[in-house]
This record gives sequence, C-alpha cells and structure tokens, in this order.
Amino acid sequence: MMGKPNTEKSKVYFTDMRCKVGVSLLEKLDKLIGRAGIEQIDFRKKFAAVKIHFGEPGNLSFLRPNFAKTVADRIKALGGMPFLTDCNTLYVGRRNNALVHLDAACENGYSPFSTGCQIIIADGLKGTDEADVPVEGGVYVKSAKIGRAIMDADVVVSLNHFKGHELTGFGGAIKNVGMGSGSRAGKMLMHNEGKPEVREKDCVCCKRCAEFCAQAAIGFASGKARIDHGRCVGCGRCIGSCNFNAIRNPNWTSNDVLNCKMAEYAKAVLYGRPSFHINVVNQVSPYCDCHGENDAAVVPDIGIFAGFDPVALDKACIDAVNSAPAITTSVLSEREHTHDDHFTDIHPTTDWRVQIDHAVKLGLGRSEYELITVN
Repeated sequence: MMGKPNTEKSKVYFTDMRCKVGVSLLEKLDKLIGRAGIEQIDFRKKFAAVKIHFGEPGNLSFLRPNFAKTVADRIKALGGMPFLTDCNTLYVGRRNNALVHLDAACENGYSPFSTGCQIIIADGLKGTDEADVPVEGGVYVKSAKIGRAIMDADVVVSLNHFKGHELTGFGGAIKNVGMGSGSRAGKMLMHNEGKPEVREKDCVCCKRCAEFCAQAAIGFASGKARIDHGRCVGCGRCIGSCNFNAIRNPNWTSNDVLNCKMAEYAKAVLYGRPSFHINVVNQVSPYCDCHGENDAAVVPDIGIFAGFDPVALDKACIDAVNSAPAITTSVLSEREHTHDDHFTDIHPTTDWRVQIDHAVKLGLGRSEYELITVN
C-alpha cells in the first residue's frame, strides 16, 4: 500500500533589509542562512559550487560581491571548498567566453580578493565543456547539457538576485540554477527547437566552426559558412567555436516551453546531491541582469529569503513582490494592472506559474511554504 502523500510545507526563512546601527545586512544574511540550516549540509572537504550571476557590464542591479563573500566564508567555516561559478552566455555580449566572462566579473567587483574564493566558468573557455546529465522525469528534456564544473561539485548553493524577466516572468533560484548552469549548447536547446544560422556579413571563412561539428554539417562553397540543417543536430558547438559571433540562434520557442525546460535543467543540476538556495529581493528590476543596463526597480527592496527548497523559495518571493506597492517611477506603474500579479502586468506574454507548476510536477520542490522571519 502506498503511503499518504507528504503535505508538509517547505520552510522558507526571511529577513528584511532594515539594519539597526551596528548590525550590517551581511551579518543579517549570515544569521539567516545559519537559521535556515545550511550547517545541516556536510561541507567537509567538499567542493561547493556557489552558482551566481556576475552581471553584464553596464548593469548595476546584479548582486554585490559582498553577498558572495558572506556565503563563501560560511561554507569555509563549515569545512567546505567554495567557488563562484556561472556558465557562458548564448548571446553576444561580455560573458560569452570564459576570458571576457572573467573580465566582466572582475569589472563588477568579483575576484578572489573581494569574495574570498576562486571563480570558475563552469562550461570552459568557449562554453563547450559540458556534461550530459539525465533528467529524471523530464518531459521536454531527457538529457541536459550542464557546465562540467558545476556537475563536478559535491554541493550546489545558489545565490540569486530575484527580479523580473522578459521571457520567464521572473528570475530566481530555478532560473539561476536551470538556465544559468546550461552550457552554451544547453542554453540553445532550452531556448529553441531549431538549428543555428550564419550571419554571412560577420563570417570570415576561417572554417573553425567546421572543426567542432561532429555532423559534417558546415560547408564553405559560397565563400561563407553554410549550415546544412538536414545534417545539423542543433548542439550549438559551432556557436561556441566562432570567435566572430557569426553564428546565431534565431529559433525561439514559446515562453511556456522555455519555463518547463528551464525547470528540467534545474532538476538535472540538483538531483541526487545536497543544495541550498538564497534569493536577495532588492533592486527588483523588470528585466534580466544579462542586459547591459537595468531599468528602475519596480517595487521597494523587500529582503533576503533562504531555504533548501528552490520552488518554495521562488514562490515566497513572488508572493512578497506581488504584495508590495509599485514604485511610481517604474515601468510597473506605467502598465495596465489587468492581471492579478506584477510580473504579468510587466510582461503580459509570460506566465510564471508554468515554471512553478512544472517544477512541482518534477519533484523539484513544493509551492506551499511556511515563512519564518529571522530578526
């Protein structure tokens, strides 16, 4: 006989942004993750990947490195070996290979000196160092392409800037772990179900892309690279190999499918090993920190949330943001409030509920939570 389903709510711990004289926000963060139970994880002599977003240069709403140092110091105090990590981006920008990615992180204040730990770009120099990871219960993704250094870690801790997002409605723990841990090919598979194309004006016919194509799908008869979509399997390795950004991904799926794939990638990363998650809900910008700019925050700063369940954590942050008043100088105040939440008012073509619901179906976590305030 099957047992009764576990209906216990996940515990989410919260502290606000208020600081009495003599007590810093970083001290409150350390107290919060302690109360939330991070010491329950055995960190002794374990590699701990602290998954973070270093911010696209020009964007000023990304998390300050001080938050990362507090988390890294706590992990080291528990005997762990933390490193900050992210994967390269699919799009053209300042983080699409490890060299410029590390430059961007340094420009935004991240270094071993400011954070107390090393930085590793998880999918390698060109975003092609990946592990194929089975997705337990995956509907859209049966095998996820994850940055190898993240999969080599013993423990995953996600440190997330909670914000809006133009494709997924919001970005929190699920997105930082799922989308953020995908290699460039993994990101391509999440974003589209098609094949890459060549921008002929940018192609210099160096033929390097062909060296990385296992399907012999790239030819140069016209003096420019051409991709045979009959042979191409959409792995995205040509994108990672091109030093001239001449190969792009033009095929985008619906936002609902993207949300589901992203949750499945998060399941691939977290399944079978300990993890802990922290969402900082401040400077809640309407768009992703991947932009080289950031619009004004849409609600006042709320606080920091922490716990073991990334789904409950994200849902608690959604509820907190939706309960907050819109800042009158933000894009949220300009939109028609015809929906029942801020995120869909900002991005009407998105439905964040798909991300939460699919994550619950995958067993990634629960949407019901008990909020515990840490003063």
